[in-house]
Parts: sequence; C-alpha cells; structure tokens
Amino acid sequence: MSRTTKTKAVAELTEQFKNSSGVVLTEYRGLTVSQLRALRTALRGNAEYAVVKNTLTKIAARDAGVDGFDEMLVGPSAIAFVTGDVVEAAKGLKDFGKDHPALVVKGGYLDGKQVTPDEIKKLADLESRDVLLAKLAGGMKASLSQAASLFNAPLSQAARAVEALRVKAEADPSVLAGGAGEPAPAAVETSADDAPSPADAEAPAEATAESAPAEEASQEG
Repeated sequence: MSRTTKTKAVAELTEQFKNSSGVVLTEYRGLTVSQLRALRTALRGNAEYAVVKNTLTKIAARDAGVDGFDEMLVGPSAIAFVTGDVVEAAKGLKDFGKDHPALVVKGGYLDGKQVTPDEIKKLADLESRDVLLAKLAGGMKASLSQAASLFNAPLSQAARAVEALRVKAEADPSVLAGGAGEPAPAAVETSADDAPSPADAEAPAEATAESAPAEEASQEG
C-alpha cells in the first residue's frame, strides 16, 4: 500500500470515528465473506461494519481523540461504527454472535470513554428507545411539553429517566400502570437542553459499508 493510499485510508477512518456516536471493536477470525456480509445486513441502519488494518486504525483513533484502542488492535480486526441506535447495534452484534461464536467483541468507545465487552453486552440487553419511551410515557405524570422534551432527548437521557422510574416503581408498582404515586423524579423533568453530559450515561445511540477486500482479512499487527 502506497503512502498516499495509507494517508487517505487513515483520513477516512478518522472521519468515521468522529462521525460515529460509538464504536465497537471486534475480531472476526473464522468468519467467511458471506457471513461478514450477513453481519453488515443485520447491522444496517444502526452501524457500519468495516474490516480495518490495525496500524492505520491506531493512527486514526489517536487523530480522532479515541483513547484505549491500541492494546485491543491485535489480530484480524473489524469495527462497527455506530451511526444509528447504539442499543440496536449492540443487539445486532450480540444476536449474530449467538450463531457465529467466531465473532468476538473486544471492547469499544462510547460517550467519550472506553467500554468493556461486558458493558456492551449490558447495553444489548436494554430495551429499544421506543420501548423505553413508551414505558416512560405510560408512567410519568408530566405535561405534554415535558414529555415532548424527553422524546427529543438523547437515548442516554431517556435511559436515565427510565432507570429513575424503575427505582420508583419498585416502591410503588402502580406508577407504571399510571396509577397513584408521586410525580416522576427530577431526572424525568429535565429538558433536552439541560440534559447532563452523555459521558455520564449508562447507555447512549445508518449507513452501509462495503466489505473491505477479502485480502484485508490478513491484518497487520
């Protein structure tokens, strides 16, 4: 690969890092070309899955301000660049991995911090944004303007609000049924403009990607 080609590849990877709401690093050793194609299809709309070269990715990650990737970039690597719902992207990887154990999630980067495989698994176990918001709307006692603000807020804020509602529901199950109970916690009433930084969230979140040539399956260390 010529220097010009490498420079262009690094620039493209850097942009992908910067334009993604999160990234999940995987090892795909043992997956066939057709299986990689099926994985891309499964993630379509929520993440762009691309086979990457380790040395170029290390440079791109540093240029994009993404820390903690160097030690994980070992062996055949591919990255899911999340461009849609991060929860759905995590679910897609988890579901595909059930039938294809050769897909190994090595870690990721989300909301400005490194995340572990276990944290990504927990993210995959969350219900989708629509379900979370539907449950929240059914249990919250708030004005329409407050509800509208929350529905337009990032997934991370919605997840915090639902978690607050869950804790409240443990003490008063009638909350989720729209029954008695005190007004929803302050976290529910927070407007989108005043939302805490996504970096504090437990869970945040289309583009398709053509497969890198099969030759790239042999990665640089």
